[in-house]
Amino acid sequence: MLIAEDEALIRLDLAEMLVEEGYDVVGEAGDGETAVRLAEELKPDLVILDIKMPIMDGLAAAERIAGGRIAPVVILTAFSQRDLVERARAAGAMAYLVKPFQKSDLVPAIEIALSRYSEIAALEAEVAGLTDRLEIRKAVERAKGALMTTYGMTEPQAFKWIQRTAMDHRMTMREVAERILAEGTGTEPVEAG
Repeated sequence: MLIAEDEALIRLDLAEMLVEEGYDVVGEAGDGETAVRLAEELKPDLVILDIKMPIMDGLAAAERIAGGRIAPVVILTAFSQRDLVERARAAGAMAYLVKPFQKSDLVPAIEIALSRYSEIAALEAEVAGLTDRLEIRKAVERAKGALMTTYGMTEPQAFKWIQRTAMDHRMTMREVAERILAEGTGTEPVEAG
């Protein structure tokens, strides 16, 4: 955990609570700018930020940390105004705790923030994988079309040619498709048998 709180006494109490609950505190900061720098360097599992801090406030720091997908952020502050809660949510905070807080409030907020962050990361990875697969499919489809047009192949023949070329040259089908599209079709393909 990384803690960013401008009041040293609260930061010390918070660190103590976290250690008592079995968490490791890997860094502490008294301002938002230092918090962002430490988050980038230390890559903590979670960052706890106060809103009102010097140099850079906690909301701006949360936006940079959460926006950079560095770590989940929990906002811990004395302010409970609805507009601040909304700004924290928009900045990417996964939880919002109002001071004074109890240890019994802190642990569930941390665990939910970690869980939500993990779920979001898994969904983003799945979307990236699906996007990549779609791009591969589009490239292969365009390359098949080029082979069909240029050499009069049927669609299955063009697909088999791309597949066989990829295996023979230890390339991915995407790489073969991209070469076909980049070079035109250039040389006469040998039918895959």
